[in-house]
Amino acid sequence: MNKTKTHIYFVPGMAAGKEIFSNISFPEDSYIVHIIEWIIPDKKESIASYAQKMSLYVKESDSVLIGVSFGGVIAQEMSLFLNLKKLIIISSIKSKYELPTSLQLIKKTKAYKLMPTRIIHSESDLSKYAIGPKTKKKLSLYQKYFSVRDKQYLDWAIQKMISWNREKQVDNVIHIHGDNDHVFPIKNIKDCIVIPNGTHIMIINKYRWLNKNLPNLIEGEN
Repeated sequence: MNKTKTHIYFVPGMAAGKEIFSNISFPEDSYIVHIIEWIIPDKKESIASYAQKMSLYVKESDSVLIGVSFGGVIAQEMSLFLNLKKLIIISSIKSKYELPTSLQLIKKTKAYKLMPTRIIHSESDLSKYAIGPKTKKKLSLYQKYFSVRDKQYLDWAIQKMISWNREKQVDNVIHIHGDNDHVFPIKNIKDCIVIPNGTHIMIINKYRWLNKNLPNLIEGEN
């Protein structure tokens, strides 16, 4: 008898394309992997409305949904419209209380409205606004993987990420987080699986750990 395969859906991080999952692999006899790419939101679209649209890409019941960074936020909101086997977030947050102080201040002052997303249209421009240490290697990663430059999407996504107002976290979410994440520092994160030396882009450079452990987390009871 053929074993029924589990469908896994990935949601990338803000401005990221499907390329960030290029090193992630699952046993092909047990899993079918899909990547949900960003759609352009309406200018004033709510995060709930957007998440409902994104949830339509998940075609099978009892699937696994995995979101990275802002994609983790969207995945949590998508889960409210889905019947999932597992919900996993990586390098993300579970509520507004896990936002770092710096982003809470930006939220309070609405300084995100001043961010120059209109000029982030080339690889060189994107690298100027990369978050974190600007080494040559890190900038090359940003240029390669962060490819969604649409101004309307960026304006909307930045505002929704910083202004996410969830107080009570979604039930049964598995949170994987690096202890060297400079975007969402580990000191603000509760109830997560901690990856030593994991940064905010560990979906790219900690793929060996993820490839080894994600199947166990998916098939486990918790």
